[in-house]
Amino acid sequence: MMSTEPLPHPAAPQLTPTSYLVLGLVAREGPSTPYGLKRHVAATIGHFWSFPHALLYKEPPRLVDLGLLTEEREQEGRRRRLFAITDPGREALRAWLEHPARHATELRDLGLLQLFFADLEPASARLAIAQEQLALHHAQLAEYEAGRRLEDGHVGPGASRSVEHWRGVTLRMGMLYEQAAIAFWTGVVTDAGIAGVGRGPGSSWAETTAGAPRPTTRSNR
Repeated sequence: MMSTEPLPHPAAPQLTPTSYLVLGLVAREGPSTPYGLKRHVAATIGHFWSFPHALLYKEPPRLVDLGLLTEEREQEGRRRRLFAITDPGREALRAWLEHPARHATELRDLGLLQLFFADLEPASARLAIAQEQLALHHAQLAEYEAGRRLEDGHVGPGASRSVEHWRGVTLRMGMLYEQAAIAFWTGVVTDAGIAGVGRGPGSSWAETTAGAPRPTTRSNR
């Protein structure tokens, strides 16, 4: 969904969006393991920033090499690798935040991609796609609403600061998106139902247009 190419920032040519994601989470949560970062992403940023989570295991050691994180390994037990942010890491994060993003929003929605080509099949195919999307977006909205109910300004013992931040800062955008998606797919369901009545359940776009006269083209010669 999102590019992992280096950002065009002259002060940090080797850093990518994933770099700043890792730096930001470690700065907020304190020393973290790659698995801990993965959990934080799944509960927060992953709702609006898609990327291969395997990078969360590869990126911290690279940031250590750049002097932006430090690494400590437990001597006993699971010998987990703990990464902490350094002063240069905080400075790199600060410089990034001082330059607002100028990239247009990118949207990769498999349901929309299927809908774009659904006219090649009977209206029932479009209806099935829309109904499935409706169910998915209703479920996601319910999850967001549950998170909003937990938003009371209180951080309990052991709670993730990033989870609380997600609820207070970006959760509202997630809810607005899901509400808009539900309205959109509800309209598609209605239109598909009407089209199904008008054209019949067995007629596809190709079948409907097969007998239609082709537009004539005028030669310039």
